Amino acid sequence: MPKKERGLGRGLEALLSAGPSLNDEENIQEIEVEQLKARSDQPRTLFQEESLRELALSIKEHGLLQPILAKPDEEGYQIIAGERRWRAAQMAGLKSIPVIVKDIEEDKAAEISLIENLQRDDLTPVEEARAYKMMMDRYNYTQETLAQRIGKSRSHVANMLRILALPEEVLKLLEEGKLSAGHARALLAIGKAGEQIKMAQAVAEDRVSVRQLEKKVKNIRSGDHSKGKPRLEKLPEVKDLEERLQLCLGTRAQVSAGNKGGKIIIEYYSLDDLERICDIIGI
Repeated sequence: MPKKERGLGRGLEALLSAGPSLNDEENIQEIEVEQLKARSDQPRTLFQEESLRELALSIKEHGLLQPILAKPDEEGYQIIAGERRWRAAQMAGLKSIPVIVKDIEEDKAAEISLIENLQRDDLTPVEEARAYKMMMDRYNYTQETLAQRIGKSRSHVANMLRILALPEEVLKLLEEGKLSAGHARALLAIGKAGEQIKMAQAVAEDRVSVRQLEKKVKNIRSGDHSKGKPRLEKLPEVKDLEERLQLCLGTRAQVSAGNKGGKIIIEYYSLDDLERICDIIGI
């Protein structure tokens, strides 16, 4: 059987295009696990114990097939990409692991670390959103630039950033996996922090689906309207259109229909959010 090629993935190869090839055996060193340390700005704060154990068992049987990436510092080596593999290798009882050692500038190392994590699928929605915000703040990225760097759509980046507007109590449920990103987007349509927290807790306890939550949010908003002056009941087709608009645009939308016409009200929460909505509409 041919030897498995070691590498870091095409995305990181592109970022590290300057200098020797990452597949060059001269760049791979056996480093003691105790000499390696994680970055403090790592977006991933939660590591699933069961998933780590499974990876540790695989490493114990087959070894670490893909080296991690690290840069030297005063105390040893700082992990740029591959912290999860490093943790699993420790669980497997390995004393040393293969490491690609690159003397990379700190700013570039931080960017590579963030992008490597964002290209994975196992970040929580909150970790993903905070990583986006960190990259935009640190490198002055626009949503468009960030989306291009990580291979996501701009609307996806904008929707994830909106999650950070939710109360901390709701964000905690998201981090614990009791709510999904879809739940979070539905909760944003409520607008009031107290109601968002109560609804989020109810969703987590009763395991309410995203679709069910969207209906509950719609009922809450209908109740808010009923406190004002009486209004005519909307036609079913108008209600359906309003609901489809909200799902498509990822924000609150109202359709007011009369005998000769009407109006559509679309809410946005920042200029970036407005641009996201315009992108979806195509203007």
